[in-house]
Amino acid sequence: MSDISLKMIRTELSTLGEFGLIERINQQFTPTLPQTIKGIGDDAAVIDLGTDEYLLVSTDMLVEGVHFDLSYVPLKHLGYKAVAVNVSDIAAMNGTPREITVSVGLSNRFSVEAIDELYAGIQAACEAYKVDLVGGDTTASRSGLVISVTAVGAVKKDKIAYRSGAKPNDIICVTGDLGASYMGLQLLEREKREFLENPDMQPQLEDKAYLVGRQLKPEARTDIVYELQDAGVVPTSMIDISDGLASEILHLCNQSGVGAQVFEENIPIADETFLTAEEFKVSPLTIALNGGEDYELLFTIQQGDYEKVKNSPHISFVGFMTNDPQTVELVTKAGGRFPIQAQGWQHLNK
Repeated sequence: MSDISLKMIRTELSTLGEFGLIERINQQFTPTLPQTIKGIGDDAAVIDLGTDEYLLVSTDMLVEGVHFDLSYVPLKHLGYKAVAVNVSDIAAMNGTPREITVSVGLSNRFSVEAIDELYAGIQAACEAYKVDLVGGDTTASRSGLVISVTAVGAVKKDKIAYRSGAKPNDIICVTGDLGASYMGLQLLEREKREFLENPDMQPQLEDKAYLVGRQLKPEARTDIVYELQDAGVVPTSMIDISDGLASEILHLCNQSGVGAQVFEENIPIADETFLTAEEFKVSPLTIALNGGEDYELLFTIQQGDYEKVKNSPHISFVGFMTNDPQTVELVTKAGGRFPIQAQGWQHLNK
């Protein structure tokens, strides 16, 4: 046998990307227990405990230097955000959060008071979303602060919304507005660069509070879950927008076996986002499609449910699902049609 054949083949993680890596892992694990209804591949795992509800479980990790920069992220905001992004996954299953566990990796550069501040943010989020902190772990970290939160929730069995339930002609809905969090991040990064060049400089963010707030302290849209319940609407599919509208609409289409048409003129973009994107000389539409970390909800409803929610100030109707799974396209204001392509966050390229 030649020396060449004995060499280990090395594949760089960046060639797979985050989504490709998740799919590769998923292919190795098939649920064997009858109570495991849904494993890897949706916003939360779904477990049947033999009642009229499913148990929902989701875990997200935030890593210093990848997901946050402590030079401009207050620890209290970080604690709140760590909980909110997990609660968002429960909401994306049309569920209600109930408990969380929090595990933290710490270095000795953090004081007791700093950790108190982090957990003050976690406590504020627990109060806001009406969840209990019931456990976790703490350990040493040599590579910065690491926070891992697991959220547990529940949903009535006849109310659950998977990514895979969309049908042709379903209406595509988006909550809130998109791109604000990304523009908030760009503002914070710009202020950091200017501070490093001139430490005497004072931040110029007074008129950018909305954008900065969307980045530092996002809110999970649990309010929409209650609003849909009150209206008697069960989404046919749902996902939260953590990686940009483009990535998420492709997830729904791929898992539901449908195509989509999304209309540029209907995509919700706040005035602050629009103006700041122009200031940075980037396309507001591109930011809305690919910015990420908005934690709004993207979902589909049947045509017959439109009348029940058409007057909601929190929901925009941006398009509809189609029969052709090969065609997921953006229809521009001028009538042009372009394929939607995912960019989102590329954590594994760093």
